[in-house]
Amino acid sequence: MGCNLAIAGVTGAVGQEFLKILEERDFPFDSLKVLASSRSAGKKIEFKRKEYVVEELTENSFGRVDVALFSAGGARSKEFAPAAVKAGTVVVDNSSAFRMEPDVQLVIPEINPQQIQKHNGIIANPNCSTIIGIVPVWPLHKANPVKRMVVSTYQAASGAGHQAMLELENQTREILDGKEPTCKAFPYQIAFNAFCHNSKLGPNGYNQEEMKMVNETRKIFDCPDIAITCTCIRIPVFRAHCESINLEFTDPITPAQVTDLLSTAPGVLVLDDRENNRFPMPIDATGKDDIFVGRIRQDESIAENRGINLWVAGDQLRKGAALNAVQIAERLL
Repeated sequence: MGCNLAIAGVTGAVGQEFLKILEERDFPFDSLKVLASSRSAGKKIEFKRKEYVVEELTENSFGRVDVALFSAGGARSKEFAPAAVKAGTVVVDNSSAFRMEPDVQLVIPEINPQQIQKHNGIIANPNCSTIIGIVPVWPLHKANPVKRMVVSTYQAASGAGHQAMLELENQTREILDGKEPTCKAFPYQIAFNAFCHNSKLGPNGYNQEEMKMVNETRKIFDCPDIAITCTCIRIPVFRAHCESINLEFTDPITPAQVTDLLSTAPGVLVLDDRENNRFPMPIDATGKDDIFVGRIRQDESIAENRGINLWVAGDQLRKGAALNAVQIAERLL
C-alpha cells in the first residue's frame, strides 16, 4: 500500500538525499510532489526513471498528500507545516522548528519508535549531531543508566548545506593555488581549519548546536536528569560527523560489555581494531546507514569502572538527516 508523498526542500542537500534513500529502500508511494522555493520552481528532477517538475512550496501544496518530508529550513517549516497538517498531511520535519514543542514527538526509530503513532500531525527529526551521538549510547543506557555524557563533535561541512560543501571544495583549490579563500557559507575559512560551530552563542557561552544536543537527548531518552555537556566544532570534512563521547554510568561496565551490547544494536557497526590502530573515520561512514563506533575503552579517571570512552562517525546527510526521516515515514505507513 503506497501513499501520496511530498518532499519540501527537494533541491537542497538533504532533499536530494531523500530521493536517493527513497529509491534505495523502495519506499511505497502512489504519487510524488517535489516542492522548493520559487527560485527552484520549474526545475526538472528525475526520480525512478520518471521526470518531476519542481513546484513552489505554498500553503496550498498539500491537497491529498499523506506524508510530507520537510527539509526546507526552520522558517519555511513554521510557515508551511501547519497548513500541511490542516490539509490532513503528516509532516516529518528535519528542521529545529518544532523539536522542543511539548506536543511534538521527537523520534529516532532505533530509540523511541513508540512515539511515532502519538503524533499530532508533525513529527520532528532530531539534530544530526544528536542522532549520530545517541544511537550508540541508547543500548548502553538501557542496560546501565548513563548519569553523565561529555561530547565533543567534529562536524562536516554538509551540516551547513550544499553551498557549504562547495565552499570547502573551492577554498581547498583556492589555497592550493596560492589564492585567498572565499568565505560565504561559513564566517571563517573551513579548508585546512577548524572552528566553533557556526550557530548563535547563548548567554551561557554555549552555541545553539551544543544546547540542541543537550535538550534533545533528554527529550528522546525521556530522561530530564541526565547530565550532558557538549563542545561542537566544524572541521574540513565533506559529509560525515565524528564525535568523542565520554560516558559515566550508574554501575560498573567494561569495554567488553560495551562492545557486546553494541555488536547487536540496530543502526550501529563496531569498528574497533586496536591491533592496527584502525577506528571509525569520516570516509568509513560516508554513504553508509550505520553509525560506526570504535575506541571503546575504560575511562580510568572515573572510579569503580563506571566510565567509558567512545568514538563515533556517522553520515550527516543520511542517518543524521534524510534516512532518519524516511525510517519514520516507513513506520507511519
